[in-house]
Amino acid sequence: MKGKWHVVLLPAALAALMVLVAGCSSGQAGSSSASGSSASSASSSSTSESASASSSSTAATSADKAPDYSQKSSWYQVPEITKDVDTFFVYPTEYMAANEGDPDYAPLDNAEMLDGVKTNYPILASVYEDSTNVFMPYYRQAGMMFAAEEAKKSGDPRTAFATVPYADITAALDYYFENYNNGRPFIIAGHSQGSGIISLVLKGYFSEHPDYYERMVAAYVIGFSITKEYLEENTHLKFATGESDTGVIVSWNTEGPKNVEQNASNVVLLPNAISINPLNWKLDETYAPANENLGSRVLNEKTGEYEMKDIGADAKVVLDRGSVLTNADTEPVGGDTFGPQSYHNGDYALFFNNIKDNVAKRIAAYKAGH
Repeated sequence: MKGKWHVVLLPAALAALMVLVAGCSSGQAGSSSASGSSASSASSSSTSESASASSSSTAATSADKAPDYSQKSSWYQVPEITKDVDTFFVYPTEYMAANEGDPDYAPLDNAEMLDGVKTNYPILASVYEDSTNVFMPYYRQAGMMFAAEEAKKSGDPRTAFATVPYADITAALDYYFENYNNGRPFIIAGHSQGSGIISLVLKGYFSEHPDYYERMVAAYVIGFSITKEYLEENTHLKFATGESDTGVIVSWNTEGPKNVEQNASNVVLLPNAISINPLNWKLDETYAPANENLGSRVLNEKTGEYEMKDIGADAKVVLDRGSVLTNADTEPVGGDTFGPQSYHNGDYALFFNNIKDNVAKRIAAYKAGH
């Protein structure tokens, strides 16, 4: 729309996300949760329909076929090693499963998922490239509609993530640590469904592998809630308290004033969620003006390329919601699923250069202490 910047396009995802409303409470924010796609392909709806049709033809066989992570084809990216720190990134929901007969979990050759992963890399995982070697596995993710159904039943979409997606990601981690990592410190990061899976990995996998966990610089669990109860139940985990502590969880969910003023339901915002301010790295309500923002990554609709811009993305933690409030000049996700003014689509893009800077600071602090 005129006068508004777009941090990312969401045409296919938004239509599908609307059905989540039926599966989630319409009351207080955080009463229920479901994963959301941070982005979808910039292609038209007809392209999305073609992708769904293509995937359905192979669903019966491909949906149950586990990835073989010894094969490079099971990875979106296995980088050339040029840094002494890695990032293991888990991408968000790209597979909608919107058509009758679609499998609950995306086959590895699902065109909709593959296209979405490629489209979103520039505004998500690429933020870690300056400081780390970025590894990103493919995995059989839960479809948006299936996650919605699970959220309706249990109040938490992670019931959909805890089976096939968790098995794939932990298998990828096993292969990564045994064959690719070579003892380097690492960051684990994701967005939306990817961050929901990481919350399970931190709770389970790393409690079983403390030798790996000792080398974790930080976990960027962005776009999915980390709650006070979660931290109380998992005493080996700790939340970040500043800009350079290490071995910590860094998390936030971004919203605009309307969500806060209306106390709107937001499916990724769980009760007693904790967010850190991505500009000043404080947990309290200290306001960070937009001049502290080092640059947002926005889409130039004329060129189709992403650019760094100042779009007025300030930040303030809202403690009673557990989210980050911004007045950024950009379009919200839209619809009722995340509330009238959610910036779930901009959790990374709005604060892109500050995240990049923070990654470098945490790595420097880690190296100084080891």
